[in-house]
Amino acid sequence: MNLNQIHNVYFIGIGGIGMSALARYFQNIGKNVSGYDKTPTTLTDELITGGMNIHFEDNIGLIPEEYYIENTLVIITPAVPISHSEWNYFLERNYVVKKRAEVLGIITKDTFCFAVAGTHGKTTTSSILGHILFESGVDVTAFLGGIVENYNSNLIGNGKTVTVVEADEFDRSFLHLHPNIACITSMDADHLDIYGDSASIEATFREFASKVIDKTKLFVPKGLPLEGLTVGINEASTFQAQNIRIENGFYVFDVKTPSETIKDIQFGLPGRHNLMNALMALAMAKTYGSPTESIAKALASFKGVQRRFSYQIKTRDLVYIDDYAHHPTEINAVHQAVSELYPNQKVLAIFQPHLFSRTKDFGADFAKSLSQFDEIILLDIYPARELPLEGITSSWLLSKMENNHKKLVSKNDLIPSILESDAKIIITIGAGDIGELVSTIKAALL
Repeated sequence: MNLNQIHNVYFIGIGGIGMSALARYFQNIGKNVSGYDKTPTTLTDELITGGMNIHFEDNIGLIPEEYYIENTLVIITPAVPISHSEWNYFLERNYVVKKRAEVLGIITKDTFCFAVAGTHGKTTTSSILGHILFESGVDVTAFLGGIVENYNSNLIGNGKTVTVVEADEFDRSFLHLHPNIACITSMDADHLDIYGDSASIEATFREFASKVIDKTKLFVPKGLPLEGLTVGINEASTFQAQNIRIENGFYVFDVKTPSETIKDIQFGLPGRHNLMNALMALAMAKTYGSPTESIAKALASFKGVQRRFSYQIKTRDLVYIDDYAHHPTEINAVHQAVSELYPNQKVLAIFQPHLFSRTKDFGADFAKSLSQFDEIILLDIYPARELPLEGITSSWLLSKMENNHKKLVSKNDLIPSILESDAKIIITIGAGDIGELVSTIKAALL
């Protein structure tokens, strides 16, 4: 498929974080871009303001007339049901219809591709890497799964020769990519509704790893059972962070590389998991050939990704943080970061579980990770693409938590419940529509 011959690109599910990055890319290279999504969001508002025609009703009559031509590419998200009338309209008329992952595969095949894989840390690691490469003057485009604060966008750059992509294991999407340099941040079990068990997901990660022919271009955390160069914190690795301290709210650390020791790197995102993300991005950029000075400067200036330990309020008397964590390992990382930053402070965590299947598969682990916080408010499960599972509810999850300061509330009762607490540290956690509540919570707390 030759993208140069495509005039129009139509997205079904254009408001998704990954889909919208692709939409921005195609608009940047001169294509006409339109699409459908189920509900308006801040992201779709931004796309409309940028000139895209977007509607929110599954109605063939709302597809712009100029898209009824042969040179139209239709891109769908896996979340769209097979009954979707617009999708079926294009299929029945033999339009070129591709999944987002397939289109990324086409784009990356003709570029030098950095692929960031792993069940945790993909968005932050790929965002840091994209920022380093862009700041180093590389002709890069980075397709990201979050809004990077430095650019207020999920797309960095407009390059034609180098790409950075999140290699998503969901639906085995990352097997469409053509990585030249890659990393795998973790292989924890997730998406068991698709994979069935942890052995299957590990086998798929190994298949992805095999796409990187030169194993000196594949990076893995120390201890992960994959062949590649190792990255670690205070342990013998190819790239090793050491002499770690906190100064003025920044991590300051040294990195031992195969060729040198880089001294006094500054990085502002809290938590050991983010330190690991930064180290992974540094290793990939350094191996590619980015200058040490540019890497250090970019790490110091990186402001983070929205909904990744994102400060909403930061005063002496009150801190409100919002985070996308939706897996027990990620919740543990949030707890580690907040404990390191605010020792001996009471922390209230508000969590919205994401998917019935994930809640069922990791119920005991969710209960254990959430129970570490001083107080917990639980919202109902966000279903996303799923139908309910019998017996799997937030009440069921709440019953598993060993914490006396826990309660289940509705969205309507959330603000009063938050205001009842005397906690000085408040964190909202989850990958559902809890992100749409952040501005309301912030306004109520101020």
